[in-house]
Amino acid sequence: MAVEETNKFSIEFYPPRTAEGEAKLDVVHEQLALLSPDFFSVTYGAGGSTKKGTQQIVLRYAALGSNVAPHLSFGGTDDEEVKALLATYREAGINRLVALRGDLPSGAAIHHRFASELVEFIRSETGDHFHIDVACYPETHPDSNSYESDVDYFKQKVDAGANSAITQYFYNADAYFRFVDYCQGKGIDIPIVPGVMPITNYENLSRFSNNCGAEIPRWLCNRLECFGSDKDSLRDFGIEIVTELCDALLDGGAPGLHFYSMNLSGSVTKIWNNLSLSDR
Repeated sequence: MAVEETNKFSIEFYPPRTAEGEAKLDVVHEQLALLSPDFFSVTYGAGGSTKKGTQQIVLRYAALGSNVAPHLSFGGTDDEEVKALLATYREAGINRLVALRGDLPSGAAIHHRFASELVEFIRSETGDHFHIDVACYPETHPDSNSYESDVDYFKQKVDAGANSAITQYFYNADAYFRFVDYCQGKGIDIPIVPGVMPITNYENLSRFSNNCGAEIPRWLCNRLECFGSDKDSLRDFGIEIVTELCDALLDGGAPGLHFYSMNLSGSVTKIWNNLSLSDR
């Protein structure tokens, strides 16, 4: 797979579970579309729990002119369902996917265990039609036995046909650059795009980070705790910190940025504009 030369800047949504949430997301999408990101991605939910919502949002925003990349996993979805989704997306002009292992619903039988198997399946069904992004973890996936084994699993996804990767979020630029160097030493030559999580709520961020294995540096935890219930000041501080992180990543050669928006537009827009990403 050829390495892309230009930076890519993208934004992630998750499918709301209520009509009110969908209406709010439509407004957020409209606001963030003004930034002209290269694409939006839409998550799939644990065990494929939001797959219908994912499909509806992807098709709706694609019809509005956005480049949209649906997340896709085998979790809770059999081969025929995946084939049908691929056909639907292809017919709608979707040409990018984010392929993930996904989590199985409780009690479900294991069918395909690894994201590399999903990448192979997509390639066998659709050839090179889709640009496939996969996930990777600069601070190591919480289920991994070691840093080395985690990168080995990542390489399996690359060897299966992934075009590029999006990382779990982090707040230590060195963790990203050392990870990229290590991956290159293992023969991984696809673009590895940093995932970026704006800081808008310390309690939520702490919970997410504990679940996904992302580290919040101790100094940053201490500063965020100082804001207490002053959410506006925390958000402003978060914008400053994440802007500096993104600036360091781009200056160091990162091939783009992928923002986990949490279905909010304010912080993403300010960070985006601070970095003049629409001009890059």
